Amino acid sequence: MPLRTRVKICGLTSVEDALTAVNLGADAIGLVFYEPSPRFVDIEQAAKIAQAIPAFVTKTALFVNPDKGYVEEVLAKVNIDLLQFHGDETAEFCEQFNRPYIKAVRMQESTDLEVLSQMFSRSSGLLLDAYVPGVPGGTGEQFNWSWIPKEFALPIILAGGLVADNVKQAIQTAQPWAVDVSGGVEASKGVKSPEKIKQFMQQVMSTVE
Repeated sequence: MPLRTRVKICGLTSVEDALTAVNLGADAIGLVFYEPSPRFVDIEQAAKIAQAIPAFVTKTALFVNPDKGYVEEVLAKVNIDLLQFHGDETAEFCEQFNRPYIKAVRMQESTDLEVLSQMFSRSSGLLLDAYVPGVPGGTGEQFNWSWIPKEFALPIILAGGLVADNVKQAIQTAQPWAVDVSGGVEASKGVKSPEKIKQFMQQVMSTVE
C-alpha cells in the first residue's frame, strides 16, 4: 500500500473548481469529453481549465468509445497528461495516442481482473467503478471492495460512490494506489463543493500513519 493514497477529482467544469481541488490537495483532475455526461466540457473550456493547472498535477481526459479523430483533436488543443477510457476500447485503441492511459472497468463479481491486467498491461492502472447497466460511469454507485485482490500487477484506482464518509474505509479495505471522486464532492452535477472536497481530502489524509 502506498504511503499516501493519491486523489483524482473528476468531472471539473470550471477553472475555479479545478483550482479549488488542486489547492485542497488533489493530485489529478479529470475533464469529461463525453457529451451525454452532465459534467461534459467542450474543448475550449477544457483548454482554459488545463492552462490554469500548476505543475505536478495530472490533467486527465476522460472518453467513452470516442472516435480516434476526437481524441487527437483534444490532445492537439488541450494540455493533457493522461487519457482515461471508460467504454469498450481495446488496448490497441488506447495505446495509439502516445500518452499514458488508464482503463476503467465496471466491476461485477465475475470480473476477471487478472485477464484485464494482461490485456491492458501497458496501461498506467485500472480504474475500478461500479457496474450499472447502460451507464459508463459517474453513477455514484458503490461495488463490493472485497472483490479487489490484495496483490495485483497494475495500480488500482478506486472509484464508484466514494464520499467523505466512506473513503477511509475504502482505502483501508481495498488499499488502492488512488481514489477517484466526482459526484461525491459536488454541490450539484458538475459543480464542486469546496467543503466536500476538503472533508474528502481530510479523510484520505487520515489514513497516512
